[in-house]
Amino acid sequence: MPGSTLAILAIFLSFAFLELLRSNLFSKAEQTRDDGIVEAVSMFVLLGFTQPTILFSSAALAGWIAPQWEGALSEINVFAAIALFLILDDMMQYWWHRASHTFSWLYNLHRAHHNAQYMSVRLVYRNNLFYYAMMPGIWLSGVLIYLGLGWVYAGYIVVKLAVITGAHSDVAWDKPLYRIKWLSPVMWLIERTISTPATHHAHHGRHADDPAVNYKGNYGNLLFFWDVLFGTAKITRRYPESYGVENLAPATLGQQLMWPVFPENKTQTDQSVGEEARA
Repeated sequence: MPGSTLAILAIFLSFAFLELLRSNLFSKAEQTRDDGIVEAVSMFVLLGFTQPTILFSSAALAGWIAPQWEGALSEINVFAAIALFLILDDMMQYWWHRASHTFSWLYNLHRAHHNAQYMSVRLVYRNNLFYYAMMPGIWLSGVLIYLGLGWVYAGYIVVKLAVITGAHSDVAWDKPLYRIKWLSPVMWLIERTISTPATHHAHHGRHADDPAVNYKGNYGNLLFFWDVLFGTAKITRRYPESYGVENLAPATLGQQLMWPVFPENKTQTDQSVGEEARA
């Protein structure tokens, strides 16, 4: 097993262990029977099939289109290589995520991620099975690997998953740091650079009238800087009172995992209200 995979697994299990000790990892408040199924299936399919298949396929496609470019960037400066991943993977994921809250059909592919009424490491890979297959950043990462930057990707993805895992966990690592006054300038910089529990939890908040919620913003994954740059940031250093979605009909297990194979449930809400909630 590659070292980067072991590192990601260790990070995930570390946060999971903290939740096991402090916040009932396997028995979150308001969780349903479907939640565990959606999380287990989507995580298994993404890590075991979707992501490796896309990385291999995009590299193979790049090799077919431009065989002369294989390994062409292998000698570039490491900081330039990291910048390429930040732009072509992380920034592209910001815009993909933002689009998912703008277009109703794309939101249906992302709905599963927000359907949980809790925060946890369990949500990190929770999405419709087709959502990641269409994500531009994964395809572009495969191209960068083909161009010779696999050595950078191995480290980059570890850092990215560490930030994302920490941002989803309900054991908020930033909360005690906010209480230390002399760290306030440091936290000011950190919370505008990477995703933190406070900024990302805001995106998962259930009620729009909750001052700590920013459902229509805080889209960043590794870098919260994209939200700052593109005007979608909300920083409160507070956490939502509750999580999930409002003004939408309940999503079935089939819809969460495989919409449009299983159609959207529209029986309990007015469509215009639903569209507003997704925007």
